[in-house]
Amino acid sequence: MDKFLLIYTILGAVFFFVFFLWLTSNRKYKSSFSVASAYDNWTNDRLLENLWGEHVHLGFYGHPPLRKDFRLAKADLVHELVRWSGLVDLPEGSLLLDVGCGIGGSSRILANDYGFNVLGISISPMQIKRASQLSLKGANCKFEVMDALNLQLSDNSFDVVWSVEAGPHMPDKQLYADELLRVLKPGGVLIVADWNRRDSVNGEMNFLERIVMKQLLDQWSHPEFSSIEQFQVCLSTSRFNKGLVEVDDWTLATLPSWKQSVFEGFRRPKAILSLGTNAFFKAIREIPTIMLMHWAFSSGLMRFGVFRIKR
Repeated sequence: MDKFLLIYTILGAVFFFVFFLWLTSNRKYKSSFSVASAYDNWTNDRLLENLWGEHVHLGFYGHPPLRKDFRLAKADLVHELVRWSGLVDLPEGSLLLDVGCGIGGSSRILANDYGFNVLGISISPMQIKRASQLSLKGANCKFEVMDALNLQLSDNSFDVVWSVEAGPHMPDKQLYADELLRVLKPGGVLIVADWNRRDSVNGEMNFLERIVMKQLLDQWSHPEFSSIEQFQVCLSTSRFNKGLVEVDDWTLATLPSWKQSVFEGFRRPKAILSLGTNAFFKAIREIPTIMLMHWAFSSGLMRFGVFRIKR
């Protein structure tokens, strides 16, 4: 009995330590520099890359969701977005801008599997460095550090503008929409996939939801989430838009990603343990936010919206 008591005491101490760390060491959005710093740290410690592979975004499990490997589901999200947006019809060599490219997982699929000439951008210098390291010589993709709200790119310069799960880090959603559309060529295609909150017309947040929402914003350096309806308006009313904004909701198709991202730690424990004790505590620290995300997406507080425009 004393042995079990000791084990439970240790486990309880670890739980409260992690919970205290989670509550007191958030990554609250302050500026674009706080976003860059968060992603620099996530990239430098290699924890996410070791655990989840080369894609930081959610996976696609189908309608209805099917059981599949988490890393495969992440790649499938890219392929499904290509299919849904009709990019397969574009000629090889078309210019594609990947906004918020992470360490380049999507960029490499788009270049290698579909023949696009890809420029991937991120506000994180470490992500761009790692993306460049992982990209094979000869692949039609390159990477640059750039702010999505101030793209150092000419008007009408890309056949495709692609952005997956970058919008929550943007404090000005209208400017974000304007910049994406500004650099899109006439006749080009815009694809955006993002985490979105429930629109207020569908119900104001209650007390519990407000508490959860604060953590979802503060823990991962998000200034604000847009609703699907709000961002559709941002795209539709942009002075650079000349096409119909089409929208779909992929919440159920991506929902298993949250639990699967935690289960990866049990499937691939060496991915964490090989990085040392510090990585173990970093991994444990993210679990409360991930589970809150699962609750928010499964309860309707959050939704996964996809948007396309063919100019």
